[in-house]
Parts: sequence; structure tokens; C-alpha cells
Amino acid sequence: MASISHAFTTTNNNPSLNLPHNRSSLLRLSSHSFPRRFFNNVRIFAQHTNSTSTSIDFNDPDWKIKFQQDFESRFRLPHITDIFPDTPPIPSTFCLKMRTPIGKDIPGHYSLDEEWHGYINNNDRVLLKTINYSSPKSAGAECIDPNCTWVEQWVHRAGPREKIYYKPEEVKAAIVTCGGLCPGLNDVIRQIVITLEIYGVKKIVGIPFGYRGFSDKELTEVPLSRKVVQNIHLSGGSLLGVSRGGPSVSDIVDSLEERGINMLFVLGGNGTHAGANAIHNECCKRRLKVSVIGVPKTIDNDILLMDKTFGFDTAVEEAQRAINSAYIEAHSAYHGIGVVKLMGRSSGFIAMQASLSSGQVDVCLIPEVPFNLHGPHGVLRHLQYLLEMKGSAVVCVAEGAGQNLLQNTNAKDASGNIVFGDIGVYIQQETKKYFKEIGVHADVKYIDPTYMIRACRANASDGILCTVHGAFAGYSGISVGLCNTHYAYFPIPEVILHPRLVDPNSRMWHRCLTSTGQPDFI
Repeated sequence: MASISHAFTTTNNNPSLNLPHNRSSLLRLSSHSFPRRFFNNVRIFAQHTNSTSTSIDFNDPDWKIKFQQDFESRFRLPHITDIFPDTPPIPSTFCLKMRTPIGKDIPGHYSLDEEWHGYINNNDRVLLKTINYSSPKSAGAECIDPNCTWVEQWVHRAGPREKIYYKPEEVKAAIVTCGGLCPGLNDVIRQIVITLEIYGVKKIVGIPFGYRGFSDKELTEVPLSRKVVQNIHLSGGSLLGVSRGGPSVSDIVDSLEERGINMLFVLGGNGTHAGANAIHNECCKRRLKVSVIGVPKTIDNDILLMDKTFGFDTAVEEAQRAINSAYIEAHSAYHGIGVVKLMGRSSGFIAMQASLSSGQVDVCLIPEVPFNLHGPHGVLRHLQYLLEMKGSAVVCVAEGAGQNLLQNTNAKDASGNIVFGDIGVYIQQETKKYFKEIGVHADVKYIDPTYMIRACRANASDGILCTVHGAFAGYSGISVGLCNTHYAYFPIPEVILHPRLVDPNSRMWHRCLTSTGQPDFI
């Protein structure tokens, strides 16, 4: 079986639209076949329409009902009763009115506090989309059909349930952090451990250094408790360490069986979630009573359907410090130009938000918006204009932007991601070269704060308590995140279809363009 890094597969969006679904195909389609206005509508459909298992015939008067039925089917949460239908539910051991944890002297004794109204009903839902767009031409419109028909789409509300499907004294829970570092990892580890203990779980362990910890015999489990994690949120990084790649899915599930782990909390991004989903499927195949829960950890904020992921706000705040440094350097030099490269492989959320928030950026470049560096409408010509008009300039670029300008090495990292060229260094070099050739002095400063941002402490606690609640409720193969300010559960396949992208027609990108004053670089 392939290693965990190759578990990630993409699923095409709505096949009934009969359109190319990857971004490069859409760009080729737009430049050769159709006017830009049509391309914008195509992008709306292909990028934002939820995938469906069957084609939609919009001429069918019942298409809306069928779409809702298909949506409910796709967003149904996998549950352990799917494999073990006779599993009896028991009253929840989670009640914040009674803080005394379950002791060894009362195993199997559960009494539901019916007077505590802190439980979530299984039928509670969160509205996925809150704006009723009247036209596909509206800024940021997310439409299902060409008429932009409003269709209600509801997802499962997260939180503690009255009934649970695991006895706390029989639970061995494990936490693993995968991929790269992100602000807030220790906050989430701490909250998971504390919540597990409130349920009455005694056996909690951390798997060191990502999925690798399941196979490397030199790496041992890290015992976790409230005492161990009490102050870990005061520092950055991950108590458990991180790594990319790892053993095969089969080997990981073998390790889960050997260790007696029946709750696994996986903190990671798209690739890590794909691995978690593969682990969930393998557990189902082997008829193992194991709940696998994903916690979206990506500094790029590129997880579908969620407002934002933990650590993103911290990343934006820290990125502003780098931008401010670039501004001071550029403003203090004769014809100074500051170039700042920020995280964002496929999505430019950090670069966009940091540029907008700082108010000091003149040019923001993100992967979703193509640009030319050279030429009469290129970035360099605009920088020349800025030096003539105000004497300095600041450029903020996401790491995944402008990769078409760089030589493709075809190299991949341990997670199977393509290794990008350094667009920041390239812009710095090309800027120096350009101004030297036209005989204009330019003092170019380059700042790459990537690792400083990733490793810093979170600026606020990310208390995702719902993560543990979902496992005790018997769900598996799900991810939990903010949706319209409420925590919700999502089937993992629905959040890893493709990275969440900045919509170039969104109001937020328009605000960024207003702040920078930059033109189109095409």
C-alpha cells in the first residue's frame, strides 16, 4: 500500500457542468475560448459549486429538492453504528455542572444530568451559506445554477451530545500533529486533553513527530494529562513535534490495533486530512471501533467550507510586523523597495489579509491572480511609477504566486507537495536587474519571515472543544471547524476536494486592491 503522503486524491466538482475543474485548465479555457466575463461565471460554478454524485438537470422542476437530498447524503456523518448497529448509547459523562471526573470506583456508572441544557441535539444544524445572491454577477457570488437559485444547505452543529458511544474507562485516545508548524498547535493539544479528562478518560497519549511516530520504533508514546499540558499553550511549536510523510495506511492501523487506540485526533491540513480519511476507511474495512477525527491545521487558511483555521489570525498579525519592517527599510532608503514573501502555496489569504490590515503595501501578489513581472503593464513598470511618485514601495507576495515565471524542478517534499521555486528571491533579483538596466537607482530589501511566523505562540487560545465531543458522539472520518461563526462537523472528503481559494471577485480582494491601489498586471 502507498505511503500516507499519497493518500490525497481530488474529486471533480459538479460533473453536470461539463467544465474543466482545475485552475490551470480554467485559465487556458478563458484565454483561448471565451471572454473574461464568461470565465468569471465558469469560475464561480467550478470553484464554489459543491460536488454532486449525480448530474443535475436544471430543466427538472424538482432539481432543487434532488440537490438538497444529494447534499444531505454527502454531508451525512459516518458513525460507528454504521459498522456496529447494535452499539448501545449511554448517558454522557460530560457535564460542566459536575466537575468531578469519573473515578475507578464507579466504572460503568453513568447518570445523565437532564437539567443541564448544555447538550447539542443531533438534529441541530448550521447554515452553510448565509448570503442569498440574486445574480451570478454579484461580487463573490457562489451559485449552484445559472439563475443563482437560493438552496438551503445545512451542516451538522458540533458540540456535546446527551448520549455517547464510548465508555471513558475503555478509551485510549491519541493525538498526532502532522505537516509543518502552525501557531496554536499546543493550544489545541491542551484543549483536547483537558476535555478528554472531563469525560473521564485516563489513557491519553501523543504520537511523536506526525504519522512517522506510528512506525518508528525509536519513537515512543508521550503520556498526556492536564498536568503535562497545563502550560504548553504559553509557547509556540508542538509538544509532540511534526513531520511530513509517514508509513502506509495499513501500517498505521496495525499500530492503532497494537496500541489499543480507539480515538485518534489528527491535526493537519489537506494532505493530513486525506490520510486521516484513509485511516478511517481502513478501520471500517477491518471492523474496528475507532473514531478518527481531523482538526484543520493550516496556516494558509485553505480548508474548504470553514471560516478560518486556527493560527491564521496569529500569522496575519505576525506578517504585519514583517511588512512594517519592509516599509521602514524602504521608506528610509533612497528609492527603497521592500519585498516580503509570506506563506500561501495555493491560497493567498495571509498575503491578502496582512496587506489589507497593514495599510503599508503597494503591491499584493497571490496565486489566484495571474500577473506579469515585465512589460508595459507588469509589476516592475508599476514599481518604477511608485518610485517616481512617492520614492518607495512595498511588495507582498504569497509563496505560491507567479510559479509560472520560475523553472519547474518537478521535485516533491515528503508530503508529496511540489517544491516551489522562491518567488520572493526571484522578484528581488529581477527588480534589481530591471532598475539597473534602465539606469535608475533602487535599493531592494527582501524579508522572508516564514519560520518566525510558523513557530510563534498563538495570539489567542483556539479552544476547539467540539473535537472530543464528536468522537464520543460516535462519529468518525469527520473534521471540525468554524462555519459562519459556529462550530460544525464535516465529512472529511467534502473539505479536501481542493484547497479553498481567494475569489478574485470577492469583496475582501476588492478591499485589498482599494488599499494597495494596484492595477491589473496583465
